[in-house]
Amino acid sequence: MREARRQLSILGGSVPSICLLDPDGDILKTLKRSGEAHRNESWACYHTELYDFTLDEIRFGIVGCAVGAPFAVLIAEQMFVSGCHLVISMTSSGQISPIRKPPYFVLIDKSLRDEGTSYHYLPPTEYCEISEDLLNTLRNAFSGIPDTIERGATWTTDAPFRETETAINFCREKGILAVEMEAAALYAFSRARGKPVICFAHVTNQMGNVEGDFEKGADMGGRNALRVIKAAAQGWLDAFPEKGY
Repeated sequence: MREARRQLSILGGSVPSICLLDPDGDILKTLKRSGEAHRNESWACYHTELYDFTLDEIRFGIVGCAVGAPFAVLIAEQMFVSGCHLVISMTSSGQISPIRKPPYFVLIDKSLRDEGTSYHYLPPTEYCEISEDLLNTLRNAFSGIPDTIERGATWTTDAPFRETETAINFCREKGILAVEMEAAALYAFSRARGKPVICFAHVTNQMGNVEGDFEKGADMGGRNALRVIKAAAQGWLDAFPEKGY
């Protein structure tokens, strides 16, 4: 990051206290269309651009299209070293257990480790989990919003075209709700580095098994996702008011 600042002629500065990972990029597109997102000129990253925006006086940073475990963790590492205090990831996900019709949201409390990145941060275990203390800050965070927020496990894979029938059935038998590509690695990073990370799965499809699948709703689900993100951020700020600005 130091050398990126030198090579890109970036004169310091910091990113917002709360930063978002938007793997699909649809949240950022929504914010840019409305003129709410403005490029952060202090972001010293070779691969991405970070944008600032504000929701009800809470300032956020957001990076779009950081898809997959290695890329997501790379950006999370850089966010924290640039002044961030909380990372929230909102990733589009495929339904594993048919608990309701998509779209809806899952607060991921643990994720099955079927990718490579998490093993560079923590010894082998079956799952990576969110911090219990962080989870406690979210216990009542969503009571005031209309969105459906489930809580449960996901399956993190880095081979989306190998989500075979056998693998899906295996995960369904374990009670896993959805499949995505980042959460296990982000939670491993969070544990290893002692940095707070909250991961959401936006369950938007039934793995392409029905006609008209992959529907997020209005604005590609951007406004609904922002409402969930804002509620989570407010819950964290209520617990740690000194972290926000």
